[in-house]
Amino acid sequence: MVARRKVAVVGAALSDCGRVDDATPYALHAQAARRALADAGLDRTLVDGFASAGLGTLAPVEVAAYLGLRPTWVDSTSVGGSTWEVMAAHAADAIAAGHARAVLLVYGSTARADVRAGRRTGTLSFGTRGPLQFEVPYGHTLIAKYAMAARRHMIEYGTTIEQLAEVAVQARANAALNPEAMFRTPVTVDEVLAGPVIADPFTKLHCCVRSDGGAAVLLVAEEYVRDCRTSPVWVLGAGECVSHAAMSEWPDFTVSPAAVSGRLAFERAGVRPSEIDVAEIYDAFTYMTLVTLEDLGFCAKGEGGAFVEKGRLRVEGGELPVNTDGGGLSAQHPGMRGLFLLVEAVRQLRGECGERQVRRGDGTLPRLAVASGTGGWFCSSGTVVLGAG
Repeated sequence: MVARRKVAVVGAALSDCGRVDDATPYALHAQAARRALADAGLDRTLVDGFASAGLGTLAPVEVAAYLGLRPTWVDSTSVGGSTWEVMAAHAADAIAAGHARAVLLVYGSTARADVRAGRRTGTLSFGTRGPLQFEVPYGHTLIAKYAMAARRHMIEYGTTIEQLAEVAVQARANAALNPEAMFRTPVTVDEVLAGPVIADPFTKLHCCVRSDGGAAVLLVAEEYVRDCRTSPVWVLGAGECVSHAAMSEWPDFTVSPAAVSGRLAFERAGVRPSEIDVAEIYDAFTYMTLVTLEDLGFCAKGEGGAFVEKGRLRVEGGELPVNTDGGGLSAQHPGMRGLFLLVEAVRQLRGECGERQVRRGDGTLPRLAVASGTGGWFCSSGTVVLGAG
C-alpha cells in the first residue's frame, strides 16, 4: 500500500475586492491565481490540478484555458458557498493519493459591478425547475428560506432577534480592523434592528453585502513545501455533506449539514472543537453563523444565541474569534464565498493579518483553524480543519 502524502496550503490570496468596476470575472480569477502562486513562490508549471466553479459554460475548462493551464486533475464541483471547502477536501485526497502534486483553487465574480451596470439583476431565486417548482409560486426566495429557518430557531429555542443582531455587530467590529473590508464603521444592535426589513426577521444588516472579488488557494504535496517562501498550513481533516433540495425535505430547520461535515472533519483531524483558535464560517445571513457554531460543536444545540451575545466572536477579546476579516456581512461577498474563508484561515495561522491578527492567551499565534462553508439554503456543507506548520 502506498503511503499517503501530507498536504499543505502554501499559497493564499485575494484579487482586488469590494468595488471593482473595471475588471471581468476572468481577470479577477487570473489576478487571484497569480497572487497565490507568488505568495507560495512557486511557478505555475508545477500546477497539475485545477478546481473552479461558477464561471463559463465548461467550468473549469474555460478558466484553466484563460490561465494558460493544462491540468491532468480537475474538479468542477458546484454546491454553492461550500464548494471550496468540498473542493479543498477533494484536492487534498488527490494529492495525498499521488494523483496530483499541486492543485490551484480559484474563484472570481463581479456580482456587484454587474448589477450596477445592468448586466444582471439581484438573484432572488435559483430557478423554477425540479423540486424548486413546488416552492417558487409561494414567493419562497433564497432570503426567505433562511429567514424561515431563523424564525424556527427563535420559536424552538427562544433565540432573540437581538442575539442574531450581535452576529452582525461583531462581524463589523472585526471588519473595522481590516483595511480591505467594504464596511468598517461600527454598528450597534439597535442600528441593526432599525434597518429596513428584507425578510422577516432579517433587516438589511442581517444580510451579507454584495461585492466584487476573487480568491485563490494553492495546495501541494509535502515534498514541495521546502521550495515555498511561506510557512505551510497543513490540511488536517475535512468533511462534506448534502442534506436536502427543497425546504419541504429538510427534517429540521434548526440543524444544518455542518453537523455532519464538522463531525467528520474534526474526527479525521483528530482534534476537538474546543481546541480551535479561530473559525471562519459562511455568513450570508446572521443565522448561518449562529446555527453553524452549534452544529460544529462550539456550543450545544439551542445555545447559539447565548453564545454569540457575550462578544465571543470578536478578534479583540473574543473567546472564539469568528470571521476575523469581517465576513460576508461586512468584508466582501461576491457570491460563492467559501474560498475567502480558507484564505483568511491560512493568513491567520501564518500570522499575516496585522491589526486583526488573532493571538492565543499566551500571546502566541493560533495553531488550529476551521473553515466551514454552506451552500444553497443549508443544502450543503464543507468543513476543513487546518493546522499551522
